[in-house]
Amino acid sequence: MKILKFNDEQAWLEARAGKITGTRAKDVQPKQRGEGYRSGFYELIAERIAIPRDEENVMDRGKRLEEEAIQRFAKETKKKVKHELVLCVRDDNENIAYSPDGLIGKTEDVEVKCLSSARHIEAWMTKQIPSEYESQIIQGFVVNDKLKKRYMVFYDPRMPKDLFWIDIPRKQYAKEIKEYLTLEREVLSKVAEIENQLTF
Repeated sequence: MKILKFNDEQAWLEARAGKITGTRAKDVQPKQRGEGYRSGFYELIAERIAIPRDEENVMDRGKRLEEEAIQRFAKETKKKVKHELVLCVRDDNENIAYSPDGLIGKTEDVEVKCLSSARHIEAWMTKQIPSEYESQIIQGFVVNDKLKKRYMVFYDPRMPKDLFWIDIPRKQYAKEIKEYLTLEREVLSKVAEIENQLTF
């Protein structure tokens, strides 16, 4: 075993980057039953290849990079993407809504994610939508009955492979779309009922 000594904490932190340490040993273990890797695996890769992140707020960073990501996506796909601040609502119930990052006619749209480099790598490797964004993707189909495809665009300019996207056809979530719409109608009906009780 070698023992490496450091004069300051910054140098110590830099030396730990990209290495499996006691702190992250559990996070690099594979998931159970061949379900892929845990977050630490992707963090190791990011620490080795990505430009280190700054202290910018994650939400601010996402907003700042969104337009740039859409422009790149439009250029690479030759699609005309309208990037405007919009709220799309169902024809039969305006309380069922979503806000896409970009519209491509009436049948396609774009959702941009500027995640941490580790999450960017995970999405690139798995070619899967991160589970916490599935409801957001489904909601677009719930609102727009004519929507045939959504594009989830991943953008991280700190990465060598900085831009990629996942095509999401409507049929991928056909069952969930029906379930969401039914549930949302039920919820809104209950909300209206309670609203009436409290205001009249």
